[in-house]
Amino acid sequence: MKREILKSGTPWEDIVGYSRAVKIGNLIEVAGTTAMDGDKVIGLGNAYEQAHFIFSKIEKCLEHFGCSMKDVVRTRMYVTDIRQWEEIGKAHGQFFIGINPVATMVEVSRLISPDLLVEIEITAIIPQ
Repeated sequence: MKREILKSGTPWEDIVGYSRAVKIGNLIEVAGTTAMDGDKVIGLGNAYEQAHFIFSKIEKCLEHFGCSMKDVVRTRMYVTDIRQWEEIGKAHGQFFIGINPVATMVEVSRLISPDLLVEIEITAIIPQ
């Protein structure tokens, strides 16, 4: 099957050896995505704003491959404070009400920057 990759242009992709997203056949995997916009954290101190920004970034990745959030079948959310689950869940719901992918949210001890409160990855399947 043909393998298509999407790069975001950050220097870390080549150093670490990863891509923003990979499409093989009708399967799309989007890597862990944070609220970074260049060197700036969007929604500093606000889990809802970070999650909303992240889902917007993921939506753009999917559009690159000709699909949309309606094709998402799984979300994985890594949060640094599980007490903020409702704010993160609110952002999730704004993108996925009526789509209802399976979802996982787990608390982690930290992310790559202490200013990041949430990291999200998704799996999408394009209907054939």
